[in-house]
Amino acid sequence: MVQLPPGVERYQDIWDPANPAMLMPAEIFWQDHQKWLESVGYMLRPRYRPGWVPSWKGPNIIRYDFEDGQSLRYRQLMDATRISDGAMVALKTVEANVHPYEIEIAKFLSSEPLRSDPRNHCVPVYDVIRVPDTADTFLLVMPFLRRYDSPKFDTIGECIDFFTQIFEGLQFMHDHLVAHRDCCDNNIMMDPTAMYPKLFHPASSDKNLDFSGTAKHYTRTERPPRYLLIDFGLSRRYLSKDRPILEDPIRGGDKSVPEFQAYDDPCDPFPTDVYYIGNLIREEFIQRHFGFDFMQSLVEAMVHVEPAKRPTMNEVVARFDSICRTMSTTQLRARVARRNELSIVSGWRNMVHVARCCYYSLRRLPPSSSLQ
Repeated sequence: MVQLPPGVERYQDIWDPANPAMLMPAEIFWQDHQKWLESVGYMLRPRYRPGWVPSWKGPNIIRYDFEDGQSLRYRQLMDATRISDGAMVALKTVEANVHPYEIEIAKFLSSEPLRSDPRNHCVPVYDVIRVPDTADTFLLVMPFLRRYDSPKFDTIGECIDFFTQIFEGLQFMHDHLVAHRDCCDNNIMMDPTAMYPKLFHPASSDKNLDFSGTAKHYTRTERPPRYLLIDFGLSRRYLSKDRPILEDPIRGGDKSVPEFQAYDDPCDPFPTDVYYIGNLIREEFIQRHFGFDFMQSLVEAMVHVEPAKRPTMNEVVARFDSICRTMSTTQLRARVARRNELSIVSGWRNMVHVARCCYYSLRRLPPSSSLQ
């Protein structure tokens, strides 16, 4: 995690959590730099503008019911509106002395011709801005994204699209000798503009931007989203002459990597990436839901305890393509059902699901956009 931006610590001793009208310590950084951000083309929400006065009044009012009552969710991330075209973007603080390779790798993956490669599922970086009055703090300007599994997947075909894109994305990175080194579930997002054409509130994703009601959205089958790998703070880029590649372990969000358990010997980071993605599918899909037996053999290979026995991402993509070719429309339309669902709930959801899939069929919507 990125440390609190410079200047935040000085507010720690005066912040009163009992006073809802005060900003959180990590939010002060953004308020202090709001005018500068506006001058370079990015507008923050009213809460972070100088002179902000809460829109709610009274001791019994719940601030979370108001748009400007939503506090910052992640200290190093801020949403903003790009003034030039009104687009929502995300701003991320990067401490260059903490993550010295992140900006270089992010810019490399966003450069042409890599950016135009359809297999490139790395979050694009629109701009890199040095924060004034700091030595090595920068802001990455990126698209405004949403967690990859929100809302929940509805059909197996929708999951196939997700697997396809993430496999492609990691294959693309490895083809260009970039190891992600932390491609776990927290670092996979989706572009919400297809499913949420009017977007949603950055701090309360079920609400409209203006907090007027529930954010309306399409299903993944109706409007297939694009999934993206984010956060290159632990990533490394290599040259062909660097092979064989051996690095000291860097423990990311997934602490279960076999080669990191008993020793700290240098190891190849590329098979570790394969493990991360395989373990994500094992834990979040196979173990929690019915219907993913078709992925069992491939995932077992991806999470093999011996890194050298795991397939490369090229092999993963080839094996996955073969699996997908055997799947029927009925399989792809099947509902993603949790293993711990109550039977009465499952029965009702199955009926609703059948009706929805009939509607998809009438509209001739494919069960999986990646298999068209």
